[in-house]
Parts: sequence; structure tokens; C-alpha cells
Amino acid sequence: MNAFILGITSALFFSITFILNEHISSTQGNFLWTASLRYLFMLPILFLILLSKKQISEVFECIKEYPIKWLTWSTVGFGLFYVPLCFAANYGEGWLVASTWQITIITGALMTPFISKEKMPMTFLKLSTIILLGIAIVQFENFKAISLKDGLYGIIPVIVGAFAYPLGNRKMMMVVKNRLNSTQRVFGMTLCSLPFWVIISFLGFHTSGIPSTNQIVSSLFVAVFSGVIATTIFFKATDSVKHNPHKLAIVEATQATEIVFTILGGVVLGTNMPTSFSILGIGIIMIGIVISNLKSA
Repeated sequence: MNAFILGITSALFFSITFILNEHISSTQGNFLWTASLRYLFMLPILFLILLSKKQISEVFECIKEYPIKWLTWSTVGFGLFYVPLCFAANYGEGWLVASTWQITIITGALMTPFISKEKMPMTFLKLSTIILLGIAIVQFENFKAISLKDGLYGIIPVIVGAFAYPLGNRKMMMVVKNRLNSTQRVFGMTLCSLPFWVIISFLGFHTSGIPSTNQIVSSLFVAVFSGVIATTIFFKATDSVKHNPHKLAIVEATQATEIVFTILGGVVLGTNMPTSFSILGIGIIMIGIVISNLKSA
């Protein structure tokens, strides 16, 4: 039960990403700054956390052993994941991006044989077609209200990020193995993706100048609540049940509630809410996540 509660709590904090990214977009904030500021803020926060625990040296030692792998997969897992997600926020409400983002559950499974020696989880993939059905319904409703170009701009970047996130993170897990804890790994990846974020920040400054106070503050909240707190809580939840496939599946399924929290956050901010048809699609997505995780455990 504790792991389940932690999973729900992490989903609550993760949803802040979608809520605030939509808010920043609605105030004309440059998506390049939105993406880079999150990780630029995360770096000193994670550094201070690990410094207080005297866990910094292990990270640097591991990076020195595999510098190219760290730079490559950190950039893929963080950079090529979050920049597209922020770009997509310009073309869809937070709940829409959050709903489409659930496709990462499927992309992660599809890449299993390319990342490890394990077989592709066919049972899981067959059941997860329910998730695809829900996403299709949500996007169909969205495409009715906007142009084809804007619709594609809202969905293709999310799909790119959905492949990049599990690929980068799983590759890094293979590199660090059991040498680092989750906070150390997130710090190391944030540090090694720094060259990428410096370039993105330069591009952001070149195209729109200095970010507004609103964008800076919102990005700081995303860094703290989603980048640090949510990630730490979720990894703690999964670590506590990692030897029990059934309980692990339940914890992973709790992430479907990100969509609900994002919708509720949108209500508070007064953003556009999903139609009844879109809510049907969202419900199917959540049911698909729960069934595919539980039945394949």
C-alpha cells in the first residue's frame, strides 16, 4: 500500500510538468527556455542534495570511466525527450500532451530487444493496443478543432520524446548498474546533458531574448516538483517492490493518474478542458495502462 501511495504521489508531482508547460506556452514563453531552465535549475539542487549526503564522488568516478556513454545517453534521455515535449505544449493543452505521452509505455516495450537481450513482451504489447485506441480517440477529437499541421506538431514531438526517454534512461541504467542510486543517476545525467542545455539556452536567447520572470519561476517549480521530487518518489516506490512483479506493475500503473491531475490542474488555471469524447479516450488510456501492466505481470 505504501508503494501504491508513493506512486500516486509521484504522478501528482509529475503532472506539474504538463500543467505549467501549458501555462508558460499560453504566456508566449519560448519552449527552448522552458526546456533548458528545468535542467539548469535541477543541477545545483541535486548537487546540494548529494553533497549533503557525501555521495558526489561516486558519480564523478563513474562518469570518468564512461564519459562518451554518459554524454550520449544523457543527451538522448533528457535532451531529446524534454525539448520535443516542451515544443508540443505550444500546440495542445496539458491534458492532451499528458494523454499522448502515455505512449511511452508502449515505446519502452518495443525497444526492449534493442536495449537488452530480453524478448519483446508480446502479451504486454497486445494488451497495450487499448492505450493506442484511447490516444487515437483523444487525437481524433483534437484534429477536428485544429489544422493538420498543428495537430502533427502536437503529436510527433511527443512520440520522439517517448522513444528518447526510455532509450536514454535504460542505456544509462546499463552503464551504472547498481553503482549509483536514482538521485545520483539523475544528477549525473543532468550534468552530462549540460552542454546540450547550454546550446538550447543560447538558441532561446537568440530567438526571444531573456526569459520572463513568469517563465523562470514556473520552470523552477517544474524542476523542483517534477524533476527532483517526483522522480525521487517514483524510484523509491519502484525500488521498494522491484522483486515483486505484480506490485511493481501496480506502481507503474499509477502513472496513468497523471492525466487526471493534469486535467484538475487545468481547471484551476482555467485552461481549455477536454470534451466528453476526449474524456472517453482518456478513460480508455487509463484502463489500458492498468490492464496491460497487471495482466502481463
